[in-house]
Amino acid sequence: MNMKLRDSYKPYPPAAMISIIVLVFALILSLTLAPVGHAASAGSGDGKDKPLRPFPQHMSYAEGSIKPSHVTQKQMDAEVALLYDQYKLKYIKKNPHNSNQYYVWYNDGGWNGDAITVSEAHGYGMMITALMAGHDSEAKKIFDGMYRFFRAHPSEIHPDLMAWQQADRDGAIIDVNGTDSAIDGDMDIAYALLLADKQWGSSGAINYKNEAVKVINAIMESEVHPEHFHLQLGDWVPISDSEPSFKPASRPSDFMLQHLKEFYKATGDERWLNVIETTYGIIHDVHTSYSPQTGLLPDFVYRDLDGTYKPVSEFEWTSESGHFLESEFDGAYNYNSCRTPWRIASDFLLTGDKRAYDQLSTLNKFVSEKHNAPHEVWSGYSLDGQTKLSEWDGGLEFTAPFMVSAMIDKSNQQWLNDLWDYHTEEANSTAVEWRYYYGNSIRLLSMIVVSGNWWSPTGVAATDIAGHAAEEDIVKSLAEGVVNGYPNGKFKPDEAYRARSLPLCWRRR
Repeated sequence: MNMKLRDSYKPYPPAAMISIIVLVFALILSLTLAPVGHAASAGSGDGKDKPLRPFPQHMSYAEGSIKPSHVTQKQMDAEVALLYDQYKLKYIKKNPHNSNQYYVWYNDGGWNGDAITVSEAHGYGMMITALMAGHDSEAKKIFDGMYRFFRAHPSEIHPDLMAWQQADRDGAIIDVNGTDSAIDGDMDIAYALLLADKQWGSSGAINYKNEAVKVINAIMESEVHPEHFHLQLGDWVPISDSEPSFKPASRPSDFMLQHLKEFYKATGDERWLNVIETTYGIIHDVHTSYSPQTGLLPDFVYRDLDGTYKPVSEFEWTSESGHFLESEFDGAYNYNSCRTPWRIASDFLLTGDKRAYDQLSTLNKFVSEKHNAPHEVWSGYSLDGQTKLSEWDGGLEFTAPFMVSAMIDKSNQQWLNDLWDYHTEEANSTAVEWRYYYGNSIRLLSMIVVSGNWWSPTGVAATDIAGHAAEEDIVKSLAEGVVNGYPNGKFKPDEAYRARSLPLCWRRR
């Protein structure tokens, strides 16, 4: 094989030099760090249940982000562990009819009849359990039991998605109120399986990575609009002929942008890039057109004939109730969209992507100036922030996500500190009867993020590459699974350049 050398020792331009170094650096890292899908070897043998990424992890988030400044890292870790222990005690249940299955009980409010769980709760539980491995010695057993429960309740439309609700009737747990899916549970289950691959490896009884890819592909096939690439409500939407049509609809609380980037990394399916672009676009357009002073996003948006996405309150609905789907507040910031500050801000913290930064900054300013303390936060707002939607204040499902969004900038430091204190077990105990599953789950997930213990399962979330001369090559290497980056979320792109360990690589094609 002939190899053409460049003109004798004529140096590459700096950007090209760095790009070459990145490729070499990626090769070196691939020999020292576990590549995606191959963490299993480190977890095989007698220690196969030992977590590879045990809690706590202490991630380095995006430049400029903050954490609570009035408590130590050790205190934050201890608080999260305490909240997890209380969550596990109250909500994680063994299937009484099948001892190798676990589920998350969600009906402590008592308003869901005899239902015991939903796919939303199951996704939360699987993510939490994978992240808390190391603190909880039973984490893998519980996670695998949750996986088996998920597989025991497939959607009748797509078997790799989960039927959305279950009840315990006549000596068995069965699917109720339809056997189709809801996209939020499916997305979290897929993400949790990616976490499990990184946490325990995939060489055991369950190939977590392969199972994750099956779910991710099913989401793309059955829960993403095939032309406009917005996230749909569930796998029932494409085959529905209802009036109004739900095909143009999307729900901002499903805008899990970091999940989407992980899905692209795990599969290489470039359609996920279209979904990411569309999702950022919806956030920008709705914020600038309908909540420029508040940053609040509605529970549901709808694609108009001109291609723009608008709050569903901008349309008239011919349904029997006169509402789009759930209530008269479908176009307001209510019990679905209360999760958006956590979902959207987590993407910035892990990836440094600033495309939703303006919306988050506006939201932080609005809520921190409107309320003097977390217990005053309303449980629902009109998009202009003027109308209170509920008599209740200080609901954890509304307050906890604001902790995560507050982390994006140091100007929010005191507000973040106050929010942390409000969400401790001492201030608002999980066991209190009127602190329900929904708020307790969102609180725990938000506290995991705020404490620095939310991490990227595929390594796509490297926060120190934005703006780097070799950013494009690094992102490509990450996306192709050549390397995962460092465990704390960094890639350290300049280390290889400073080391100049392989100078000959700079002189050869």
